[in-house]
Amino acid sequence: MTARRPKPTSDGFARVPKDTFRSRIADSLRSAILGGDIAPGTQLVETALAEQFGVSRGPLREAIRQLVEEGILEAIPYTGTYVIDISVKDVDEIYSIRRNLETFAFEQLWERRDEDFRSELRRRHEALTATIDAGDDKASLLAELSFHGTVYEATGHAFLLTVWHGLRGRLQLYWAAHHRAHGLRGPRRDGHDAYLRLALGDDLEAMRREIESHMRRGAEQTKAFLVGRERLPERRA
Repeated sequence: MTARRPKPTSDGFARVPKDTFRSRIADSLRSAILGGDIAPGTQLVETALAEQFGVSRGPLREAIRQLVEEGILEAIPYTGTYVIDISVKDVDEIYSIRRNLETFAFEQLWERRDEDFRSELRRRHEALTATIDAGDDKASLLAELSFHGTVYEATGHAFLLTVWHGLRGRLQLYWAAHHRAHGLRGPRRDGHDAYLRLALGDDLEAMRREIESHMRRGAEQTKAFLVGRERLPERRA
């Protein structure tokens, strides 16, 4: 028996099956935000979105609440819900936190890296490379998060993993801005080769240096893009 396809609404959005309302709406909104179709700082209007998705406001609010928890949306009391806008200050803070968190994670795990960790890190690197080869920028953002998340998950450090999960949403927005800054369809194909090699190697100090360098390059490029965006209205005046 052939599965029924979602029926499109008049403005092009596919109506969402009832059993997956929240997750599909969240996935659609996340994809639109990371792809730049919904711009940073945009206020979400529930009535319009409910009409576009062909759903009631209940599951829509659940999906919005999920993205607020992920750090992609911000709910301001008595005002509304907005797409988070990444600033230069945000990039500096993300860089400083990630550099220290990821270094700490490897320090915690270094002597306990086993074949399961090595195999999983290779597998996730291959999955990331596949999304880049496919030119799927949005999938590559999630694959890159999954790749970097391997070390956090392997530590068994519950609080560290909680902090990492709290940072993921902002990282998605940060990387999306970085990709748009350079017209990229995902990370560079060889961008994680050195990281992978050193993470599987025996030199912890070299791994520390790679984490610092890997994250600093991305932060500097993204900051340059954001500074240029902020100056754009002045140039048009």
